[in-house]
Amino acid sequence: MTAFITRCLKSLSLLLLVAGMGLARADGVEVRRAELELAEHRLQLSTRFQTTLPPVLQDALQQGVPLTFELQFELTRPRGYAYYYDLKSWFEPTARLEFKLSYYRFTNRYRLTIGSLSKYYATLDEALSALGNIAGWAVLDVADWSEADARRAQGRVRLALDTGALPRPFQLGALGDRDWTLSSPWTDVKVRS
Repeated sequence: MTAFITRCLKSLSLLLLVAGMGLARADGVEVRRAELELAEHRLQLSTRFQTTLPPVLQDALQQGVPLTFELQFELTRPRGYAYYYDLKSWFEPTARLEFKLSYYRFTNRYRLTIGSLSKYYATLDEALSALGNIAGWAVLDVADWSEADARRAQGRVRLALDTGALPRPFQLGALGDRDWTLSSPWTDVKVRS
């Protein structure tokens, strides 16, 4: 009887361990939504990301190191325009938008800055839920494109931590460290009909 109970407890603990592993949150950036639409002769992008910072980045943020994330859009179709924009910007993304996340210890609040606009959040989770979320961002003017080319437009989008914007000592520490290379995968988007 004792052996049977011991085997059952071992099986139960193994089952709980496996279930707990499935519930653990992975660190990284995950795309929740990415849509491209044509409005007023412009390609407009709307995105939503879920970001989870690894403990190393959380600690750096708590110590006052601002984290800069870059939302990147690259045009992939029509190919002629995609190659043109690739060469024109020296193989940089077609459009970029910076999100700067900072922590203020005195007020115990997080600040997310997009360009010159800032918003404060009470918790890190609230700030991370707003990171990379944008609606109607005009990524490209297509006024001189044909209507058919504009309707066939496709691209890809991602959100990534910009390690080049970190203070110098952190840039050196980030080299080769997986915790400091936080990025979503490239996600394909096409014009919504």
